[in-house]
Amino acid sequence: MTRKAVHIAAAGIVSPLGSGLAATEAALRANRSALAPLTIFPLLQQAPLLVGQIGEPDRPDAPLPRAHRLAREAARMAMAGCPDPPDAIVLGCTTGGILTTERLLREGERNRDAYRAHGLLSLAEDIATLCRCTGPALTVSTACSSGAVAIALALNLLRTGRMRRILAGGVDSLSRLTYFGFHSLQLVDRNGCRPLDTDRQGLAVAEGAAMLLLTTERPERPLATLLGAGFSCDAHHPTAPHPEGKGARAAMLAALKDAGLAPDAVDYINLHGTGTPDNDLAEARAIASLFPTLPPLSSIKGATGHSLAASGAIEAVVSCLAVSRGLVPGTVGCRRPDPALGYTPQKACTERPVTTVLSNSFGFGGNNGCLVIGRPGSEPPGRPPPPDDWLAIHASACLTGAGLLQPTLERLCLGLPVAGQLAPEQVAGYLPAKLVRRIKRLARLTLLLADEACADAASAERPDAVFMGTGWGALSETWDFLHRLTESAERFPSPTDFVGSVHNSPAGQVAMRYNATGANLTASGGDYSFEQALLAAQTLLPASGRPALLLGGDEGHAQFSPLLDPSVAAGALADGGGALYVNRNRERARCLTRLAFYGRGGGSDLPEQMIAALGGPATFRQRTAAVFVGVPAAQQAEGNRQLTRLFDLIGKPLPICRYREFTGEFASASAVAAVLASAFVEAGRVPGALVGGDDIVLHPGDRLLVLGTGQCLTAMEFFRP
Repeated sequence: MTRKAVHIAAAGIVSPLGSGLAATEAALRANRSALAPLTIFPLLQQAPLLVGQIGEPDRPDAPLPRAHRLAREAARMAMAGCPDPPDAIVLGCTTGGILTTERLLREGERNRDAYRAHGLLSLAEDIATLCRCTGPALTVSTACSSGAVAIALALNLLRTGRMRRILAGGVDSLSRLTYFGFHSLQLVDRNGCRPLDTDRQGLAVAEGAAMLLLTTERPERPLATLLGAGFSCDAHHPTAPHPEGKGARAAMLAALKDAGLAPDAVDYINLHGTGTPDNDLAEARAIASLFPTLPPLSSIKGATGHSLAASGAIEAVVSCLAVSRGLVPGTVGCRRPDPALGYTPQKACTERPVTTVLSNSFGFGGNNGCLVIGRPGSEPPGRPPPPDDWLAIHASACLTGAGLLQPTLERLCLGLPVAGQLAPEQVAGYLPAKLVRRIKRLARLTLLLADEACADAASAERPDAVFMGTGWGALSETWDFLHRLTESAERFPSPTDFVGSVHNSPAGQVAMRYNATGANLTASGGDYSFEQALLAAQTLLPASGRPALLLGGDEGHAQFSPLLDPSVAAGALADGGGALYVNRNRERARCLTRLAFYGRGGGSDLPEQMIAALGGPATFRQRTAAVFVGVPAAQQAEGNRQLTRLFDLIGKPLPICRYREFTGEFASASAVAAVLASAFVEAGRVPGALVGGDDIVLHPGDRLLVLGTGQCLTAMEFFRP
């Protein structure tokens, strides 16, 4: 079967090298480095390090955080020639509006409205609004591979045939968190980034944004073709790569297989090439094991610096320039290539025909994503159609203020709330002391959920992939890092807290615990984070193969939660999450699940769209036995309006459980609701205490819905096969 090609119709790029394709190409041809001493924000100690920065110092009076402004500029460029809105936005990001948050915290600001653009989802939502997109606005946070992984996810969403155009890319701005964080890990080269050089000592932190407009409809003048993508996880160490580059090799091999190409078809490798001794060596070993004959290769990070989540997207745009303009960029900063690497990189930009580029991106937690980009008009190979949406649930776990799944169910069956927080010593008590010594609350909650789900599966087959949703990430580590940085006048930043602060750190811990070397993707979509993780899992999990863990979790933090989450009231902290052990094998499955609908933007017709996606009003009435509704406290008006319209359309009242009244307010409460729905489907009964009536007996074909309302409208379905 022939699948449709995915064309790169246009691209926008904002990097230290310049703004736009022409400026970027000119800087690459000139072999110019854009690294310069930091001026974006003032320092209290020491001379500024070399960084890759864009424009002038940050403006505290700007209406949007710096990262949002960068993303907007790249998005406008990519969409300039397209009058129609994209069907979805997929954005990679690691720090969101953190630069503004840092300033607000130092000023002692307590008005939560000032922090409204802190979260990662705020960037994707802002771009979606700018582009008039009413489909999903997804946020991928896999550290330094985020931009590439976002593009890879967009590729696979287009292959399902349900979308035609997606705007995908990555963005990050400079911030104190990343500037001092990488310095605390001793991963920064004071002399500038020197990728692949014998004397290299580290990276140069940078900022930037790049966006690609991907489409299955051939444009008049496409920039390039996105041929394939591959994922893997090292499952080795929170920051260091596998020394033999096993994860990097697996991701490159998966990308080439996905593109239907052999290694000798690659004309140029765009290296991750950060300039750190270990990373460059591990990548070199991976390449040597996969390519009998090496094509030209180089790293551009000596010119741009390492822009974290933006880097994979920026390098995807550079790869487009390579195939469309016939150039191979140089490796700025590499004067004496390290003989231990086994190859000599391209030192200066050269002109030569390039048909196919392999672009590598690797991140903290061993998160790897690789893209294969070809000339315009390149045709993908035939392949079987993607699997259907349904995932088979074989085990589950949840954690609430009441404890694990069984005590949670016992209280809920009596109609009692389970909101609150399990005491830290209780959480730690379930886990090995060695495991929890260097991690804090969110990572501990996530590991506990993973352990419980795997134990419930009673299977010797360990999960191969991890998909996680978290609205706010590791708040404890982020707060502690910034607090210590301020209290010590920037002298003693904590490397441990920095490593733990990245959103994908908990999923990386799970991967290491279970040696899960497949895809590892963290979504950070606010109140819809678990739904985004489910969408990623049902899109990426292969029809055959080992199972995956689907996780959702958030921690309640006394200082941060009331500032960042508008639904959380001070003194009313709740947290927890859920875990599902899933694969595509329906045999002996307890339940099937899928994300059936995801719309955004508060459009008045979202309920109509959702009912259509679920088969129409008659099918909705016939199949749906009960509805579990999540209405965030800050979005009660919009959520209630959506529900009223929904039930007007179907013309029939249905049993409703407003689950946040039981779980409390936290972003990943929908993960708990998903686990509960799965448990009720397996039991064949919904407790009447949850829906204000008698128990609901579930018959064959009956489905439970878990709806997310408010800023977005989402629908997860659960039924027993």
